[in-house]
Amino acid sequence: MKKTLIVLALTGASAAAQGQFQVNPQMGLTYQHLSSDQPNVEFRGAVGWQLGTDFRIGNRAYIQPGVFFGRNTTAVKTSLNDSVLAEGDIVRTNLRLKMLGGYRIVDTYQFDLRFFAGPTYDVLLSVDDKDDEIGWNEGDFNKGSFNIDAGLGFDMGLFTLEPSVSFGLSRVFSDNPTVKDIGSKYLTYGLTVGLNFGDDDKND
Repeated sequence: MKKTLIVLALTGASAAAQGQFQVNPQMGLTYQHLSSDQPNVEFRGAVGWQLGTDFRIGNRAYIQPGVFFGRNTTAVKTSLNDSVLAEGDIVRTNLRLKMLGGYRIVDTYQFDLRFFAGPTYDVLLSVDDKDDEIGWNEGDFNKGSFNIDAGLGFDMGLFTLEPSVSFGLSRVFSDNPTVKDIGSKYLTYGLTVGLNFGDDDKND
């Protein structure tokens, strides 16, 4: 998968000379949920945030690499025989590398409607057990996780809006004994607003 991202990045760089190029700084909210397959562990998502930059390379069909920094919170409750053992919030900081492909469904001077999808990779930077009750730390989580992202983009002149969803392909937790049996994966909803800078040529 890493090799695929590199190949796509090189392809995008090659296409930059042949198509329009836009830079899109964005910021917004996330809501990240962890699937749970353990009867004694309950996860509940919370609102997080993200900021970063996308690059759109191409005309009607385009490549969309990007880098985003974000923080996501998950409320965790562990129990045994209906008795709560621990309850608290886990905050994760990550760097998301994106290599998406997109298509402008509507492509006009006043308004663009885009669809995009493709692989992303999250690099885990830190983990904070906010209430010091759960006892999990950075070593209990995998250092990186692969995802498949999809979403829509709405461009109105200088401004852009993107709702999206990210489906985790990798297991969240590491092989540490206390968490090795938890097979959770990420499901993340996002909404960003941003700006469009660069070549806005509509010629296909």
